[in-house]
Amino acid sequence: MRLELTRRADYGVRAMLALARHKGDEPLSAARIAESMAIPPRFVGQVMGDLLAAGFVEARTGRSGGYRLCKGPAEISILSIVEATEGDNRRRVCVLRNAPCSVEGQCDVHSIFQAAQDALIDRLSSSTLAMAVSHEASRRHVTTG
Repeated sequence: MRLELTRRADYGVRAMLALARHKGDEPLSAARIAESMAIPPRFVGQVMGDLLAAGFVEARTGRSGGYRLCKGPAEISILSIVEATEGDNRRRVCVLRNAPCSVEGQCDVHSIFQAAQDALIDRLSSSTLAMAVSHEASRRHVTTG
């Protein structure tokens, strides 16, 4: 079983992590986001456009332009970042046939997989950008300390 984000959502989460880690008042340039998070530069603008439209970042143009968070990392859920970049991805088809469950009703495993999807959504909804950055910092401290 695989759980993967789309490339766009992956880049969106990485870009938001870069912004959450950024210290200082100056915006972070698209080039720095791309370089620090291994995102192909041609995708940064697209992903940042999604995040801008969702109200998570603000953009400044010009020589000292770039992006910065306009909400605190504790106010932004991982689910909201994923949905801002790839839309609502909730499964609406049967996992057995990749089609809607039969006219007679739901398949035998429908409720099991629905509960698993709901648990994943709940976890992503309750996990914030601040938690992800904090987890990463504590993991780095353990491996280098």
